[in-house]
Amino acid sequence: MKNELIQRTKQFALGCWHFCFKVPKSREYNAFVNQLIRSSSSVGANYRASQRAKSTADFINKLKIVEEECDESVYWLEIFEEIFPEQIQEISILKKEGKELLAIIVASINTAKRNQKRN
Repeated sequence: MKNELIQRTKQFALGCWHFCFKVPKSREYNAFVNQLIRSSSSVGANYRASQRAKSTADFINKLKIVEEECDESVYWLEIFEEIFPEQIQEISILKKEGKELLAIIVASINTAKRNQKRN
């Protein structure tokens, strides 16, 4: 399961990158593109970092960062959905993956918190 999630976060980042390369280059969109690339890249990198956490508290803190970045990625994808309706299918796939990752990350945080309280 852990390796599958690491792979999915990598795929999500790569999918966002590929999408961003298709976005017309303009001043108007560059800031949006950069934010999506930054947040989606951070999802993958921080998720891998969370798996190397030394304590449950550290794991929870790192996963919270991943949650914020994943949420931000979905936000930017929703903005792109409005700007580029011709890319709606690709954006929808990325958004769905981002929301699924977000649900898994939130569940992982909640499980870790429950386990921490038991110890």
